This record gives sequence, structure tokens and C-alpha cells, in this order.
Amino acid sequence: MIKTLVAHTREIDNLEMAVKEILEQVDPQNNFCTNTVGIINCHCEFVYSGAVEAICKALPFDIVGIVTTAQAANEESDIFLLSIMVLTSDDASFIATTTSSLLPSPSAVIEEAYRKISSQKAEKPTLILTFLPFLLSVSGDEYVEALTNASGGVPCFGAISMDESDALETCFLIYNGEHHADRMGMILIYTDREPQFFTATISPDKILKRSALVTKSEKNILKELNGNLVLDYFTGLGLADASKTRYATASLPLMVNYNDGTPPVSRVITGYTPDQHAVCGGMVLEGSAISLGVFEKDDVILTTGEAVDKALAEADGASCMLLYTCVARCMSLGGESMAELDLVKSKLNGRVPFLMASSGGEICPTQITNAKAVNRFHNNTLIICVL
Repeated sequence: MIKTLVAHTREIDNLEMAVKEILEQVDPQNNFCTNTVGIINCHCEFVYSGAVEAICKALPFDIVGIVTTAQAANEESDIFLLSIMVLTSDDASFIATTTSSLLPSPSAVIEEAYRKISSQKAEKPTLILTFLPFLLSVSGDEYVEALTNASGGVPCFGAISMDESDALETCFLIYNGEHHADRMGMILIYTDREPQFFTATISPDKILKRSALVTKSEKNILKELNGNLVLDYFTGLGLADASKTRYATASLPLMVNYNDGTPPVSRVITGYTPDQHAVCGGMVLEGSAISLGVFEKDDVILTTGEAVDKALAEADGASCMLLYTCVARCMSLGGESMAELDLVKSKLNGRVPFLMASSGGEICPTQITNAKAVNRFHNNTLIICVL
């Protein structure tokens, strides 16, 4: 059994007070079991002020997480917040680590780090939690593929960091008080309870029925649809200009069907190459079918509510929920950017300890069989892990 504690602070500059608030909420002397690990989310200002380092040094266990633009933790939700979820147990166990620099060979680095950390136990972990910086040069699918291959199909769940800057220069991984722009952190969880996963993207009626075949692509570079240059395809739909704007990231997701029996995943266009090929936020394989979706505020709230309700209905006896939502979903909410987080806060309302944050990409299985998990990298998606 895993016991969950959730703590938060808004103290950015008063480090002594920030540490005091966290310690008072988790109460180490009375609450910690034999094995303990922490998951942290915070605004980047907590990194620069030294609050992250001070809090991590005050807690006697490994802490892994990301910088984020908005978050919720139990009864709190805010932009300028630092929150920690503490998992502690006498029978479940946790192992945390960070990789060396992911550049220039992320797959090799991840696989080596996993082999090293997993060798500490004979059995496979039940779950891998993974946390990453935002690297424009690396597709999120590369992380997922490397972890899946190295672990033999252990379920992977996690998020990519996201900040508020146009240059995305403070999208850090956090590991034991340090911050890194080029490393991945992971937590291996060993427990008898099987994790449950839930996702929310877009309602079926918000996806255009007209689809296109990916006839030429290279990893996350979408080159041709139906034998035509991708930009020509969007021109035919009257969306060439829209597909080049940042707003389109939030409002015009691409729903990609791999045609392999697994659920479609969402992809966003993050830019164009000099050859006018679309750079997507995740892998787009040749032979996949792409349909255009339309993101709307009401649908974000609807799909999030449905996913949380389903998680609550099926998560009997859960010790915690960990949620990450794509920053594009927040952008779709316009002036009510906290509405999705506030909805989750009101629905859970003390029923299950939870931690939620916005992200720059999401990692979550879409299917789990007896043999292995089908781990996927997502854009525009709310992901939920229940333990």
C-alpha cells in the first residue's frame, strides 16, 4: 500500500518559510514509511530563487519533477506555486535517477540509465514515471521508444517541462534540487497495485470526417499528405496561414490514426522547415491517417470532466492521482486558463490526493496487455495515472 501526502507553498523568496510550510504539511516524523519518493512541480521562479534547492535538501528522499506554467495540488491551484506529492510505503519501493545529457544520442543515454537503475532489483517495475526538459531537437516519441525497448514494455507515464518564455529556455527537469535543460529523470515504482491510465483529447464530433493519408514523413517531420506537400494540403482546406500560427497549436490538432488497432493520438504543428515540411510535436508515421480536429473551450472542459469522472468511478481504493495536461488545452481556454485545473480540483475535492500540472508533451499508455504496455507520446492531451 502507498500512502500519499501532498504539500505546496507560494513562498518564492522567503526560503526559510517555504521549507517550513512544506515540512509542516508532510510531517516527516509521523508520516514517512520505509520507502519514500517525491514528485515536484513548480514555476521556474522557484528554481531561480533557490526555493527548490532548499526544499529538496530539507527532505530525506529523492525528488523528481518539472517546471510548469500552472498547477493544482489538492485544494490549491495557481501559476506561482510549488507543489510536491510524496509517495511513502513499507511494502512498495521506489528508485529514482537522472540521466547524463540526452544530447546527442537520447535513446542510448536513456537505455543505459534504465539498465543501470533497474539492475538493483530482479523484478520489473510496475510503472516508470518519467520527467523531461523541452528539447526542440528531439521528438517525444524517441524517449518513449527508448524506455519501452529498454524496459520490455513497462507502462511509462510522465511529462515534458513547459515555461512561459517564447524561447522555452527555462523548461527544466528538476532532480534533488538541481535543474537541468538536457537530462531526463525517472522514478521506478514497484508495487502490487496495477496502475490505471485515462486520457482526454477531443470529442469525436469535433474531429473532421475527412482524413488524409501520410504518404511521406521522417520521424516528426510531416512532408506529404495524399501525395501532396503538407502545406499544399492545408492550402486546399483554406488553412495554410492558420497552420503557421501559434494559435493553431491550441485550436487545430492533428488526430493521427496509426491503423494498428490502438486509439488515435493528437499531434500539433510546432513550425515549418525551410522546405515547408511541417514539424510536429511527435512522431507521424507513413501510412497513418490524419484527421483535423477543432479545439474549443467547452470541449476541453467536457472531455476533462469525463476522464476524471471515469477515473474516479474505476479507481476504487486509489492512493493518488497524477495528472498532466498539455499547455495547448490551457491556451484553448482563453481568459479562463485555469478552468481545467479548477474543474479537476472541484471534482476530486478531497476524494483522492492529487497533483496536476500543465506540460509541453505527455507520455501515457493507450493500451496495456499481459505482454506489455503500448506507450505513446501525446500532444493536446490530459493524462491521468491512478495508483
